[in-house]
Amino acid sequence: MTARPFLPYADRRLHIAAQPVEAVTEAVRMIWDDMVDTMEAMPGVGLAAPQIGIMLRLAVVDASDKRGQAVRMANPEILHSSVQFRSHEEASPNLPGVSAHITRPRAVTVRFLNEQGEVEERDFVGLWATSVQHQIDHLNGKVYVDHLTPLRRKMLVAKSGKLAKRG
Repeated sequence: MTARPFLPYADRRLHIAAQPVEAVTEAVRMIWDDMVDTMEAMPGVGLAAPQIGIMLRLAVVDASDKRGQAVRMANPEILHSSVQFRSHEEASPNLPGVSAHITRPRAVTVRFLNEQGEVEERDFVGLWATSVQHQIDHLNGKVYVDHLTPLRRKMLVAKSGKLAKRG
């Protein structure tokens, strides 16, 4: 498969909600394969289809130690969030060179269509939960910096732009 290029933060597609997936088809599975390759090339622990310009509600997450354990999700939705929170330093290839600590629920229960096209509910904890929530944000047209104050967001976006021009 292929690692795909990332959209820049300013691209409007990153700021609008993705479209639902009607069915898990061979084309969807091929997109997931490319997404896993792209995630591994970063390297990262998750990727949402809009990050690479595909406006479908598709995400992959692999926060395993060994790698190769990617969970492929279509139309993921959070059913339940824990009352305990955890802070984690998040980043995005769409906003290179910067990161920020974001506080999210420590665990979530998510419903999604799996690789077989079946409805699945799964619990995610720790880094897995953080990554799943981060990807669902992307599917809803949000980037992790949207959780920050407007001033902090503006500073990070400006810093990322300066770093990109130097690169």
